[in-house]
Amino acid sequence: MANGTKYVDREIPQISLADFDTRIDEITSQLCNAAEHVGFFAVVDHDIAPADVAAMFALSERFFRLPDAVKATVPWNPGNVGWERESQVRPSTGAPDRKESYQLQFGENMAGLWLGDEHLPGFRDRCLAFMHRLQRVSERLMICLARGLGFADDDYFVRYHDASKPTCQSVMRLLHYFETPQGLDGDNNDSDKTNQVYHRAGAHADWGFLTLLFEKEGQSGLEICPGREVVTTEPHAALGEDAAAWSKVHFVPGSIVCNIGDLLMSWSDDRFKSTLHRVKAPRGEPGDYYGAAQERPLVTGEEFNARAMSKHFAALQAKLRAKAEEGATETGAGGGSEDTMDSSNSSSNSSSTAAAAQVPAAA
Repeated sequence: MANGTKYVDREIPQISLADFDTRIDEITSQLCNAAEHVGFFAVVDHDIAPADVAAMFALSERFFRLPDAVKATVPWNPGNVGWERESQVRPSTGAPDRKESYQLQFGENMAGLWLGDEHLPGFRDRCLAFMHRLQRVSERLMICLARGLGFADDDYFVRYHDASKPTCQSVMRLLHYFETPQGLDGDNNDSDKTNQVYHRAGAHADWGFLTLLFEKEGQSGLEICPGREVVTTEPHAALGEDAAAWSKVHFVPGSIVCNIGDLLMSWSDDRFKSTLHRVKAPRGEPGDYYGAAQERPLVTGEEFNARAMSKHFAALQAKLRAKAEEGATETGAGGGSEDTMDSSNSSSNSSSTAAAAQVPAAA
């Protein structure tokens, strides 16, 4: 879109989980309607207190304030765990997202990748406690999704996301979006930097099953583009011109923003929509991306995640392989090597942090 972003106001459905057991049919209906027509919704009355969310944000901020050398002691690997910085390249931008993240899981993939208490006392225990609370919210949503899809077993999806299993792939992702460099805006009006575009998180759809996102007041930027029809040659033609416009997601105190991932869209035969979204810098970028139409092949959760790791972190995986080969060569010569990751400094006018829990599925 050479003329810049087109915006339209859309309401993000707000779904209360209060009295879940007695209102389960009503909640299921509301949730599935949102999943079919928007792909995004927000849940309230989920039993996670705002103070607990604020405490998790504070702990996340403490982690990201640590020196990169410390964070690099828990490096990202293809199990979708660990810390990375500016390593996720979106197909929509061809450039790394301007952020760093720390992926945390429940099971065996975290061996050796929990930050030690010498750096942040109690970090692991506090994260796991929050992750288990969020898992219970996720399980309620998975029950409704299974009911909405007509499964006889309400726990069908829950059983495949059992956090007690060492192979569980559910992720809590701590995110820090970097500050916007001074003098650089997304419209490329700075004559000295005409080839640069600033992307906190380029337009994309999540590859997993379901994402739950916490936001902080005053740290806006999340935008969605509903109406992604992957089974058509024109992704937005079926829903009209407005479907090609973006909508800002405004912060609502006490809510958790949720979105359907590509895996659930595939498993539901495109009934539930994996919506394109992005995190904008304070000013807009030219040239929006909406994704290409494609058919969804049969795939397991494990295969889906492996492909996603290969696609979105290809550069980082190549770097890790090169590092391993270098280490093997040096070890053969009597030496050794230490894994490092590139880092860069950002000057700024604003920054933000976020925490997201992704449910990739292990079925």
